[in-house]
Order: sequence, then structure tokens, then C-alpha cells
Amino acid sequence: MIPIRDALRSKNFPAVNILIIVLNVIAFLWELGQGSDLEKVFYLYGIVPLRYSNPEIAAHFTSFGQSLPFLTSMFLHGGFLHIIMNMWFLYIFGDNIEDRLGHLRYLVFYLFCGVAAGLIHLVTNWNSNVPTIGASGAISGVMGAYLLLYPRSKILTLVFIFIFIQFIEIPAFIFLGIWFILQLLSAGASPGNVGGVAFWAHIGGFAAGLVFIKIFDWIPRTGLNKELQQYTERQRTPRIQPLTPLAIPDELDLHGVIKITPREALVGTRKMVSIPYGLRKRTLMVTIPPGVEEGTRLRLKGLGKQGEDGTRGDFFLDVHLID
Repeated sequence: MIPIRDALRSKNFPAVNILIIVLNVIAFLWELGQGSDLEKVFYLYGIVPLRYSNPEIAAHFTSFGQSLPFLTSMFLHGGFLHIIMNMWFLYIFGDNIEDRLGHLRYLVFYLFCGVAAGLIHLVTNWNSNVPTIGASGAISGVMGAYLLLYPRSKILTLVFIFIFIQFIEIPAFIFLGIWFILQLLSAGASPGNVGGVAFWAHIGGFAAGLVFIKIFDWIPRTGLNKELQQYTERQRTPRIQPLTPLAIPDELDLHGVIKITPREALVGTRKMVSIPYGLRKRTLMVTIPPGVEEGTRLRLKGLGKQGEDGTRGDFFLDVHLID
């Protein structure tokens, strides 16, 4: 399962989340320039449990040198697929957690989850000589927080069923629940002290997110955070809007209402709309051009009812502006 987008629109631009993504990309580009020294980089800046469990090896490092990998490992990745998938999951789930906590609290929350994931990995792989890198632990914490805060948010998901590809809206508690169960099963099936995916780091980060989000959500926002939100605040309607078509007797055309903000009407926007067709739902991307006004009617050609002769009507969407 690959998440495409969630239904929740953040009220503020996720400046910290984007900054974290940019820093990860910069670090990955730096990795690409290391050449034959890349393995040394992973052993120096990644989490290598044997560095802590073996006193003879630990003696070669200062306290700072032993602490640094719990931070730097969060920004290193082992390949293009590794960083792309991590950053995509962070992009999908991170903005809403930053919106809830505020920029500064979210940054600290993210780093705490990453450190907690690293510690769990260290304990569960105590004698491993394999360096562990990646933002997965911290991102797992973000996902844990999302599960607790927005369990019923809809996640538009790309699902592979044998040779078929299907887009399905899945509640967050089902999507994240399945993901967490897969991590538990994979961790139980994987032998310790070998290379591969750090499943226990994922589990530890997820659990840390569940705990830390309650703590950080309780901590008051700082004045600096409120000042930053003056520059990042934005008003947008949900990414995915469920529509209930209205049918007029003896007509093939269907009618519905799509809600957008005045700013979205001014600059234009794109929305995913979910339209019921019998027992199924059809999800479509609707482009709303700039400059629309209250009552502007958009035409989705051929998406109305089907007549006896096989012809189809249209689906008309009336634009409704909301504050």
C-alpha cells in the first residue's frame, strides 16, 4: 500500500516539515559525492550497536561522538528508493502533526521520536556491527501521532491486487494499523544482528509518537511559534471532498456542490472528489481554474446518468465559497 494523499488540509504551511525534507535531500546528495568513503560515513554517523556494547570499541569515541549518530543517522539514507519512500510518507503525514503542535514543538517532537527509535534499535540489536541509517524511526513517530489524533481521516491509497492497481480511500486507523502489524510480523520473522530494515526502530518510533504526542500537545505553544504562524497560516478546504449527486427527474445530468475558499477561487486549485456510483465510489481529480466566483458552474462531461440509448449526461459542480 502506498499513500497518495490524506483528506486533511493543514491550516499552516508546514515549514519545518519541508525543511526536514530538504535537509534529508541535501544530506543524500552529499552522500552521493563520498564515493568509496561512503561506507566509512555510515559507520561513523550511523548507529552501530557494537560501538556501544563493546567496551574496547567504545573507548575510541568521546561521549559526543557516541551521542551524535542518534541525530545524524536520521538524515542519511541507503539509496534512492529509501529516501523517496521515507520523504513521501513524511510529506503525507507530517504537515498535520506540525499544524497541531506548531512549528517549534513539531521539530522537537520529530527529533525525540527519532532518538527514541534509535535507542530501541540499539537495545534490540545490542551486538550488531551493522550501521543503521534513515529517517524511518522519526517518521514512524509522526505516523503514530497521526493515528492518535486523526484516526478517521481518509487516506487515498494505491493498492496492488495481483496485477491490478486500485485507488482506495482507507481510514487512517486501518492504513496505519495494517502498517504497524506488518512491522511487528517482520520484526518477529527477522533474525537479530543482521543487516536489513530496522523494524524494531519503526516499532519504537511509532510507540514513541503515541506517547510523545500527548506530552507535546499538552505543552503550551511559545510566543515565537505564534509569530511564525503569522507567515505560514493558510486557508484551504479538504483535499478530498465527498459529493452527494443530486438527480433531477427525467434528466441525465447530475448536480453537486464543491466548496473552496476565496483564495483558492482567486488562484485556482485542484481537488479530489469522491462520487458514489451504486455500491462503489469513483474518485476524480477536478481542476478549478483561477478567478471563479460563488455559483460558478463546472462541467464534468460524461459523468452523469446513463440513458437507455447508452448516452450519458454530465455532472455539474456549483462552486460555493466558504471562509
